Amino acid sequence: MKRVLILLDGIVAKNLLKRLVELDTSHSVYDIVYTKDSLLSIKKPSNFTFYKFDPTSLSKLKLIMTKVSYNNILVVLGNKDDTISVIENIRSINQNIFFNVYNEWDIDLDGKNIQDYNAIDILTSGLIERLPNVPVIAQNIGLKQGEIMEIKIPFGSAYAYRYISSISQREWKIFALYRNNVMLNVRPALILKPNDIILVIGKPKVLLQAYAAISISSGYFPIPFGKNIYVYLDLYLQSEDDVLNALEKGKYLQERLSNTKLVVRITRPSTVETIEKIKESVKHIENKVLEFDYHNLGVSNLITSDIKKYEIGMFVLTNTLLQNNTIVQKILTTKKPIFKVGTENITNVKTIVMVLNALKIYEQLSPILFDISSQLKLKVNIINSDPTGDTDRTKLIHHLDSLAKIFNQDIKIETNEKNPMNLLKQKDNTLQILPLKEGMFKKRLISFFTIDSDLLSYDLKNLNQIIIPIIE
Repeated sequence: MKRVLILLDGIVAKNLLKRLVELDTSHSVYDIVYTKDSLLSIKKPSNFTFYKFDPTSLSKLKLIMTKVSYNNILVVLGNKDDTISVIENIRSINQNIFFNVYNEWDIDLDGKNIQDYNAIDILTSGLIERLPNVPVIAQNIGLKQGEIMEIKIPFGSAYAYRYISSISQREWKIFALYRNNVMLNVRPALILKPNDIILVIGKPKVLLQAYAAISISSGYFPIPFGKNIYVYLDLYLQSEDDVLNALEKGKYLQERLSNTKLVVRITRPSTVETIEKIKESVKHIENKVLEFDYHNLGVSNLITSDIKKYEIGMFVLTNTLLQNNTIVQKILTTKKPIFKVGTENITNVKTIVMVLNALKIYEQLSPILFDISSQLKLKVNIINSDPTGDTDRTKLIHHLDSLAKIFNQDIKIETNEKNPMNLLKQKDNTLQILPLKEGMFKKRLISFFTIDSDLLSYDLKNLNQIIIPIIE
């Protein structure tokens, strides 16, 4: 969680603090230094700590700044001399810290770690926009409520290394991307990378939610695909054991993945006894929805409606349903992850495993791997069945090592000449991450006809697997 220090005085500072406490700022901790009680608003969020003293006092400011490490500092004062004095104090305490300064006096600020918010320039730009044939900056477009936002992709974000087409953009849209100070054409096959800057447009409240999700380094899967866990049950096709197994896996995911709701869709209900067992299985879960389809509306209509209604982020499906072509074809069109229910007990899982294959595909999967492992508290095991160490595979290994450091997780990499399927079959209590391929759902009477480790892994019935949509 980021920590921010804000030094306040003056009428601008009062309005700034009022606006700040009204926003959703729960993902950061704010230390507020103020000089007068009149600056404070009535609302005081729990993640705000207030200190009343004159920030021009070097000794008092040093006491605050040496106590914790701040990610950013904002200086908004009503006096030129005080502003200059505080800038000198901050530099004497920490020469490398990045800070923003409100500047209405045209103070000449130098230094690569200072962002000058020049009020004169901003006011001038606003007045120029009133003239004809002058371009309008994003700040003053539309309702001027924040319909356009600039977002930087941080390392470890769930959105890093994702194709734009794989990102669920509901009520918002990525319309521009900057990389290394160059504007790139936004296209579905473009991959977002750390330090990219995207411009997004949409409803202000939705953009704030998107900003929060993109800016968080980890712990948000199934975002960016959606939000909630969706267990689809067809009691005409599935046995009672099949149904209860799917519910157990759904409950496990809902309890451990951040801020998710469990949505259970029951279609073609059979016996009252089975329905009562379903209700009993989930009765202790507070954040849940049970939806019954007594009219046989069809999988396509139900899933289309439920995705919009419940922000579905991942499907939980058993092998029985994944053998039904109608269900599979509908699921594929949604481009959502699938939790494929295996026979192993999910509560015994200790390790999350990935068998390396094509570079571009597994580069997409790797941030999700660490996001899921951090939320489920699983050890990461990578099986590299290519011991020759070709350039592409070596780059992928380095990429995984880097992500492991970003997510602060240990990673075990097994590199040998053995058949990866033999290694995988020997592992117990394992959850596997796989790329979604349409070939997985086609009948393969004899597995010897393919050497694709992704397809062969999918055929293993015992493993619980999370299958992620990718762009090849």
